[in-house]
Amino acid sequence: MARRRARRADRLVRHGNPDPVKLSFTKMHGAGNDFVVLDGYSRALPPLTQAQVRALANRHFGIGADQLLLVEKPTVDGVDFKYRIFNCDGGEVEHCGNGARCFVKFVSDRGLTDKRSVRVQVMKGLITLTMQDNGEVVVDMGAPVFAPAQVPFDAAGLDGRTEGRDTLWPLDVGGATRWISTVTMGNPHAVQVVDDAEAYPVLEEGPLIEHHARFPERVNAGFMQIVSRSEVKLRVYERAAGETLACGTGACAAVAAGIRRGLLDSPVTVHTHGGTLTIRWDGARDEAAALMMAGPATTVFEGEIDLPA
Repeated sequence: MARRRARRADRLVRHGNPDPVKLSFTKMHGAGNDFVVLDGYSRALPPLTQAQVRALANRHFGIGADQLLLVEKPTVDGVDFKYRIFNCDGGEVEHCGNGARCFVKFVSDRGLTDKRSVRVQVMKGLITLTMQDNGEVVVDMGAPVFAPAQVPFDAAGLDGRTEGRDTLWPLDVGGATRWISTVTMGNPHAVQVVDDAEAYPVLEEGPLIEHHARFPERVNAGFMQIVSRSEVKLRVYERAAGETLACGTGACAAVAAGIRRGLLDSPVTVHTHGGTLTIRWDGARDEAAALMMAGPATTVFEGEIDLPA
């Protein structure tokens, strides 16, 4: 047995093929938006390439996920953790609301913190995450920003129209004009109100909006149906991921746009294909107010996988 192991090791060394790195992971979801979560806080992980992220997120040959979440030590003072998000295409992105809820459940369940509320560093700022007694997680998402340049959205030469306190922008989508609200929750969103979210051609219009030339960093496209002043149905075609079962930042952006347009009153229940989220924002009184999102976070399973080469 020892000789066989020695011969195998010799073959691996001679052929330049070291044993693969074992990667422990947790599979989680927030309202159906699913994630592979990696712990880079307890021990350093090798830097992941875009190809490796794509392989891990692949639903046929990997673990399968909309995004990969990485827990790391913070690089700024007064913060508990750093939270990094990678889309299934391998690109790193600014924010993910459903992922944030899974993030705080992960660090709590793994014993990385005993705090009920943690401050977390993301690509473009800080967020606060709080575990509730009922198992839901509340995320302080900060204040939404509507200025086109901040999204970013190129509004040059467009004649916007005012609705409530919002400006709607005309967007040519496949030869038809769609009136959108532009919002950033740390990542870019284009929100339009539709009569019937279920029947709307999201899979056709979503990629046209995502890749529209007026969004230089691409965009998440939201399609919101107003059910009442406190309830909406929402579908989101996510940047680099396609339509997902839920999008936390998309729900926040849609509700913020609806309140700003005078169509909704806080709090708002958001129904997605994957579950229900609750959004609170006192933007009718103060647009600088922080927007709060509440919803579930669920652990599906844990495992170990060879890190793809």
